[in-house]
Amino acid sequence: MLRPVALVLLLLVPSGALAVETLRIAIEDAGSEVRIRGRGLASGPDREEATFAPITSGQANIRRKGGRIEVNGTLVEGDSVRFRAGMSEASAAPGTEPLKAGAAQVRGDVVVRLHRSGLQLINVIPLEDYLAAVLGSEMPVSFPPEALKAQAVAARTYALQKKLDAYSNAFHLGSSVLHQVYGGVNREDPRTRAAVEATRGQVLTYELAPIEAYFHASCGGRTESGLDALQRDLPYLQPVDCPCGKLPASRWTASLSDADIKAALHHPAQGLKVAARTRTRRVTRVTLADGASMDGVELRRKLGYTRLKSLDFDVERTERGYVFTGRGYGHGAGLCQWGAKALADKGREYREILSHYYPGAELQQLY
Repeated sequence: MLRPVALVLLLLVPSGALAVETLRIAIEDAGSEVRIRGRGLASGPDREEATFAPITSGQANIRRKGGRIEVNGTLVEGDSVRFRAGMSEASAAPGTEPLKAGAAQVRGDVVVRLHRSGLQLINVIPLEDYLAAVLGSEMPVSFPPEALKAQAVAARTYALQKKLDAYSNAFHLGSSVLHQVYGGVNREDPRTRAAVEATRGQVLTYELAPIEAYFHASCGGRTESGLDALQRDLPYLQPVDCPCGKLPASRWTASLSDADIKAALHHPAQGLKVAARTRTRRVTRVTLADGASMDGVELRRKLGYTRLKSLDFDVERTERGYVFTGRGYGHGAGLCQWGAKALADKGREYREILSHYYPGAELQQLY
């Protein structure tokens, strides 16, 4: 059952009857020049209630000129400029027409601002539109509807918690795996739209605040604690059993030669052994030749996340190097996406799935 919204979440509720919750997503560092196109294109200052001036050509060439911004050959005031499509009579409605900004096609507005020695693009987008693209980037759209709904709630909660953390910053999240993968309009799908709409405004909270709703592809059979996986000691990120361990997608192997390992670690490969594990068997430390040792997280980063898909692995010496045999893909904390699919296939609905992976968290209606 959904409970009333927590007081802390009222900070996120936009004012005005027609206002919607928005996010600011950093989508590209564009160097010193970028092009923006859109039907009914217009520009204005970076404010929610700004007045926008039409760009009749439907295209804006933006350049950095020293410490100023130039749009179609004209210098503009300030250190940023905001673009919006759909401002002509032939367009559907302001802000609903997609914009082509650099390499990305997105909904909402795009802010171009001075950043370091170049320009940065920030997508100002309604939260629910953002989520439809995130789902298509983070989870296979072929997954069952209840798994997609669980992912929608987790992604919404994660985004709002990050917005609270970065409320006064130029942007709230990036668009890569460092936050949530956001691929713009091209990653939307009718199934992701349906999952977002079915859970509109629903978030997970703990003690009246949005949780840090981390998620990953596959845990390999048991999720990891937030403390061991992310150095986040949170009561709702605790190890739980997961049905994904029985799926072929949870198993992987990686063969690395001594030369591969030496190049990545800058250390001789001989003598590589697992020295310590967490309660869920994930590697926390390995030993190397000459008594040297390395943190498991650092080992995975240096060898490559796509090679060493998780820290739940065994390693065996071969004639030319090592074979890593592992389970799972990702850090292992929070929602397991393949586990969510397995639970949905068994008839579990999204509220049950969320309760399983975030024990103690409560599902609430924000708007």
